[in-house]
Amino acid sequence: MTNPTNEPAVFVDLNLARRLEAAEGRGCAGFVETRARLVPGCGAAWTEIAGAYVVFDTVDSPVTQTFGLGVLGHVTSADLERIENFYRGYRAPVFHEVSPLADSALVPLLNERGYQPFEFTSVMYRPTQGGSPLPAPRNPDIQVRQAKATERELWAHTAARGWAEATELADSILDLMRVGANRPDAICVLAELNGRPIATGLMSMHEGVAVLAGASTVPEGRKQGSQLALLSRRLRLAAEHGCDLAMMCAQPGSASQRNAERQGFRIAYTRIKWRLGKATVG
Repeated sequence: MTNPTNEPAVFVDLNLARRLEAAEGRGCAGFVETRARLVPGCGAAWTEIAGAYVVFDTVDSPVTQTFGLGVLGHVTSADLERIENFYRGYRAPVFHEVSPLADSALVPLLNERGYQPFEFTSVMYRPTQGGSPLPAPRNPDIQVRQAKATERELWAHTAARGWAEATELADSILDLMRVGANRPDAICVLAELNGRPIATGLMSMHEGVAVLAGASTVPEGRKQGSQLALLSRRLRLAAEHGCDLAMMCAQPGSASQRNAERQGFRIAYTRIKWRLGKATVG
């Protein structure tokens, strides 16, 4: 059967899930490696258990969780005990984000050990070449460029300003953006309007998958096409670096998900985030 759109055949299967989960997990492992380098003695660390990335950044960090659990390897009750002990050592909560393509034995194990589902994430992907055309920037006054090594602080402050209204992250967002900007594997991109930075994007790569993150626009720069221009630039950079797939994550049904779908991204699957009940943490 021919493909009338000439889109590369990418099927939503375990192989795709492994590529996507490994790319995000490796990126988050790189994040805590950077934190440990910037702040010696902070305790940030990661380990691999049952193939999954088990990541600790800080107690309240969104990076503190596992990635690829049940997708990158078979999981036993003993493996979950090891993971829980890892987080207990930091007095941190235990979170797992689980793909529906994970080992079917995982969910019963989570139920048995007192985990509760509480959050959903759409994991999206698109080929970097072929298929849907790359988005064309619509505002000629917006210029997009890769941030220089000397501009990491500028990138971080611009990104943090775009998240200023997210009160749950208010105390930590600049710190998180600084760590992200200083990752050696990260490509930081700036969008400028009349020479003034108004938006940011970030990209990391792992085995042919480009992970797109760091999307942020300062309040006065919104609805002018900056994120579309940043997306287009990062997809081109991904292709130039040999990546055949790009991935990003969003809250189901959100404006971010809709915008990604308009630009050729498809939902690979919806992950469920699980947390260990307080009564079972000790």
